[in-house]
Amino acid sequence: MWKFLHAADIHLDSPLRRLSRCENGPISVLREATRRALVNLVDLAIEEQVAFVIVAGDLYDGDWDDARTGLFMVSQIARLREANIQLFAIAGNHDAANRMTRNIRLPENAQYLSHRRPQTIVLDTIGAAIHGQGFENQAVTENLARGYPARRPDCFNIGVLHTSIDGREGHDNYAPCTLADLVNKEYDYWALGHIHARELLCSDPIIAFSGNLQGRHIRESGPKGAYLVTVNGHRATAEFRALDAVRWATVEIDISSLRHTDEVLSTLQTQIALTTPRCDGRPLVVRVELTGSGPLHHSLAGRPDRWDDQFRAIVSDQGAADVWLEQVKFLTRAPQSQTRERALEGPWGEVDRIMERAMTDDAVLDELARELRDLRARLPDDLTSSNDGIRVDDPVWLRATLASVASLLHERLRAGADSP
Repeated sequence: MWKFLHAADIHLDSPLRRLSRCENGPISVLREATRRALVNLVDLAIEEQVAFVIVAGDLYDGDWDDARTGLFMVSQIARLREANIQLFAIAGNHDAANRMTRNIRLPENAQYLSHRRPQTIVLDTIGAAIHGQGFENQAVTENLARGYPARRPDCFNIGVLHTSIDGREGHDNYAPCTLADLVNKEYDYWALGHIHARELLCSDPIIAFSGNLQGRHIRESGPKGAYLVTVNGHRATAEFRALDAVRWATVEIDISSLRHTDEVLSTLQTQIALTTPRCDGRPLVVRVELTGSGPLHHSLAGRPDRWDDQFRAIVSDQGAADVWLEQVKFLTRAPQSQTRERALEGPWGEVDRIMERAMTDDAVLDELARELRDLRARLPDDLTSSNDGIRVDDPVWLRATLASVASLLHERLRAGADSP
């Protein structure tokens, strides 16, 4: 019996996004999260006395800004060498051969499998055969799995592949293949990378994405880590081990049944209290999403800055826990009864009529999108490149934004009407 670790998508020194939103957060801890996760991986490998570590692509996030990224990787591989542990990796789309112009020689216990053709490494001492091929360039669109060699009957066969098997929403369709392609190879284990969400595709044989080692933004929430695989003959068991240094989580509050803003604040406090213990002492970055349709809609969405400060105070008030607020998303809607009542009133009714037309008339929405494209082109990439950014060509995003604007106008009109 022997063990190995299956990891992928380490993206060493990749920046964690939206750190500037984490007011009073430990920026140095957050920025070094991918390094800390790599240290945790090496610690686990040494503790479990594994035979080797597999990294199924994207060891790096692309070319390094300076040599320190490569030198840190070398230092961790050297720790594995001192424990007689090998590391086998393939290049993915982020660290493809033609993207990595900087190069630091790795210790002799580490090896990249060929990016020109499938390569097999046989470890006779334990009876393991590792088959894999890395990316020669970033956009590999051919089915690499079809070229992998036949299994070696006298070995435990491991396939290593960076792929978007069967297509995955939100990921580029690199090295596409099907589950049947992998099963038909009759390997004993497939170590997959590229998809950052952990997923077990097949249990016999085990075909799995380990997910990335460290979540880098809110869409990579929940535990992140690697699979510890125990091999007995041609059978394997895989146990997930969380290795991330910082955890991301989304807390959703449905306002539909709430009648007072104090209920929103107390619900958030309860949700944070339930979430932090599941992080096992890790720093936590939280996004709050307000959803549902209720009478509190205009009070909340109409004063986002005020409520943002309130939520930050609650998230920060967690004693010794390291918890920070990344963002508050106001996704609520006014109840239909309230909308009908407002439609009968002067300025409120005018706001509703204008916004309703903009949100329901496709031609008006298209015209608004065209007007906003010039503005988008002048904005920083950080505001437009992510799924959370400004997406003027997305009708769903536009309608949600218009709904927030309507709430803001309602609140301003109400404040004006109430003033002496």
